[in-house]
Amino acid sequence: MALSATLETTDGSVPPRVLIVDDEPELRRMLARVLGAEKMTVLTAVSGEDALELLDREVVDVALVDLQMPGLSGLELLTEARKRGSEVDFVIMTAHGDVDVAVRAMHAGAYHFLTKPFRSVEEVSLTVQKAAEHRRLVDRALALERRLQRAEKFGDLIGSAPKMHEVYARAVGVAGTSSTVLITGESGTGKELTARAIHAQSPRAQGRFVTVNCSAIPENLIESELFGHMKGSFTGATTTRQGLFEAADGGTLFLDEIGDLPLLAQVKVLRALQEGEVRRVGADETRIVDVRVVAATNVDLRERIVMGRFRQDLYYRLAVVEIALPPLRERVEDIPLLAYHFLQKHAESSRSEVRRISPEALMSLQSRRWEGNVRELENAIQHAIVFCRGSTISPQDLPAGAEDPARLTQGRGRALSAHADLPYREAKELAMEEFERDYFSTLLDRTQNNVSEAARRAGLDRSNFRRAMRRFQTRSSPAEGEGDEAPDGDGTETAGPVARVS
Repeated sequence: MALSATLETTDGSVPPRVLIVDDEPELRRMLARVLGAEKMTVLTAVSGEDALELLDREVVDVALVDLQMPGLSGLELLTEARKRGSEVDFVIMTAHGDVDVAVRAMHAGAYHFLTKPFRSVEEVSLTVQKAAEHRRLVDRALALERRLQRAEKFGDLIGSAPKMHEVYARAVGVAGTSSTVLITGESGTGKELTARAIHAQSPRAQGRFVTVNCSAIPENLIESELFGHMKGSFTGATTTRQGLFEAADGGTLFLDEIGDLPLLAQVKVLRALQEGEVRRVGADETRIVDVRVVAATNVDLRERIVMGRFRQDLYYRLAVVEIALPPLRERVEDIPLLAYHFLQKHAESSRSEVRRISPEALMSLQSRRWEGNVRELENAIQHAIVFCRGSTISPQDLPAGAEDPARLTQGRGRALSAHADLPYREAKELAMEEFERDYFSTLLDRTQNNVSEAARRAGLDRSNFRRAMRRFQTRSSPAEGEGDEAPDGDGTETAGPVARVS
């Protein structure tokens, strides 16, 4: 028999759904009251068999399960639920003498375990809340992976931000035409990917896609590279050679960094676009070509026109349709999606076991400026895969990077404004207190309150770290009884709730 007690949160959000499985009626009722008071939806089952039936038909986030029960034990329930594909997070309840079995349950996939009698009802509530948050984060990661399989992309471009939908709309609209296209955007935003996607969805998809970086060709060779040359037309021309316009006949020619094209070559490109014909260096006759040109630049061509470095008539010929790619910092919401895309791509190619990115690492990725845009983000994920020692990328696996300077400057400005009216010594002491509080709080957050790991990252021995931590806990004026350190389930030292200073 199963009982469900549903409560709604005051903010309208969906509360965690928790299943309590225990053969002791009094304990079930007590736990249901405690978790129900925390606005969780509580379901109960008296046995492992009842719990399995309930898990088959109900959505559950966390299962709080007694280890020793008549019939199906807690460990057997966990094993059978995993066989059936259940993704619920298990918290095992066990007596002190069964800790070894509880550790086996952790190895089998349990999220955590609690020893009975409980130290406090708050311990139970906090553990279940953490398990529910863990399940929410895992579900979010899985949702990101599923989104990669949906149409939130155009070719190899990925993103669901409104600015990217504008890019997709313009690219899809122009793909079926023969119009020239000018793609603008900072380095690393995906200009060539956009050009390739336009070609792939155009009537010319069966033709060649030919690329040339206009800034990478010496000025004295650019005309030969684009239009070809005849044998003997200049020193070194030992054979007749077709140019890239001819090579792209029937397909698409992608002129990257068009803003760096020399003025003389600009005249020749303009003629090729207007007349649909090219003349090889040293040739007398012209050749008809059917080429669709897509150009790209990371500079402002209008400024180049004013400076006399780019022809206005060529600009208007190229920019029949202009597609502006946004920098990554203007579509921060796409960073998790892109990060998981690159994780899948490079983990598979390098045969790595890395499969996840921690929430803290995602926050770090979303706080950066990404001057190199998507290309820089891809490099960061590749770096993290190499240095990750588990299955989940954490912040320390990422390459060194700074947060958004504007955010940091705003934060420093607010702190200085708050202390500017105080004497120097008093202002300095307050600033140091705030630094210590923020530093240790953030460090403990990132290590899930694991004092040993936090001390290691801080470069302090554990005793010094504890003393420093107690200083800011004392300044935070914790409630009586809070903030004590206790060993968690794997024997590592953890800090109490007061360590999470907001």
